[in-house]
Amino acid sequence: MFRLVAISLAMLFVMSAGTALSAAPPDTPDPFGGRTGEAKAKLVKDSGGNAASEAAVAQGLAWLAKQQKQDGGWEYDVGDKTERTAATGMCLLAFLGAGETHHNKGKYTKTIQNGLNFLIKSVPLGGQNAGKFNGAGSMYGQAIGTLALCEAYGMTRDKLLLPPAQAAVNYIQKAQGANGSWGYISGTNGDTSIVGWQIQALQAARLAKDIKVDEKVIKRAIDFLDVTGAGAAKDMYGYTDNTGAAPATSLTSIGLLCRYYIDGWAPDHDSMVKGIAGMMKRAPKVAKTGPDLYFHYYATQLVHYCGDDAWKTWNEGAKDDGGTRKGGMRDWLVGLQVADDGAKQGSWDPDPGWIGRSCGRLGTTAMSVLTLEVYYRYKPGLGESALKLREPKK
Repeated sequence: MFRLVAISLAMLFVMSAGTALSAAPPDTPDPFGGRTGEAKAKLVKDSGGNAASEAAVAQGLAWLAKQQKQDGGWEYDVGDKTERTAATGMCLLAFLGAGETHHNKGKYTKTIQNGLNFLIKSVPLGGQNAGKFNGAGSMYGQAIGTLALCEAYGMTRDKLLLPPAQAAVNYIQKAQGANGSWGYISGTNGDTSIVGWQIQALQAARLAKDIKVDEKVIKRAIDFLDVTGAGAAKDMYGYTDNTGAAPATSLTSIGLLCRYYIDGWAPDHDSMVKGIAGMMKRAPKVAKTGPDLYFHYYATQLVHYCGDDAWKTWNEGAKDDGGTRKGGMRDWLVGLQVADDGAKQGSWDPDPGWIGRSCGRLGTTAMSVLTLEVYYRYKPGLGESALKLREPKK
């Protein structure tokens, strides 16, 4: 049996890797149960995935596995190569999104185990920097690493993952700025972009159930969203305030997805309906250039959760004169995957946006895989039903 680094809450230090894995649960707990087996197959069919999208996910994971370093972590091929936590967390999320864990004895058991060990070893459980990843250069990395640990715990209930996951969540909560946002550095005010990753991590912690999240932190984040949201409907979002807020931007997709996750905004909420309508102004179309994955990653989740008929247009393309749907996010991404037999096979060329410039081929591939896993990664309905903090405004 493969080994995972063992952690003791009482002693607050990382022990040797000789401690056995905690026993795997008999089945995958909800809300991550849609990632495997018959539930996954049904969600792929019902939500608009197909054999080609699943093949693209499989090929993407195979390429990502080949990029893993000997120490178990990953490294971006451009930008800040010292940002190991974000690179490792992003890649692990792609494997976890496909239902792969260190417990299920699948093709990537050792890959995921080594990646988790890399993250665990870099999280001190005590001291001044308790919960802060050593390899996180900013709060972006902190959130992405935390998100991976929380998802891995939620999927496996491995008790060895709980202490580092809780410590990482605690650090995020302590790092929140005075205005409810998060900055690049702990304790500073930041922007909607950084907030989006923190909310994803805190939402995964909440869904994992055993990881404690402070409701006051969530409420302060909602207050920040109120400031950055434009107009009475708050259906568009700006950077640090609502200046320049517009439909179908990366910031608007992030803001609306955060509202879905933490503010009880169900798909029929008036502001969400208006926001989705605005999002459709930028519905994907097959093109030779890559998508803006920082926008499309968030927007695809949002429209999937809330879009109803709009989701079919987003995912499969608008109907032509004969009533056939062509293009859309699914076919666009699948068509852009590198298909030759070289070292790049299964990857995606760096997108022209922030992900491509900052995270390169590795980040673009991980985010493309995550976007193609939208059909089953999280079940629709989990966001608006989890920990409603106030009644949504109508």
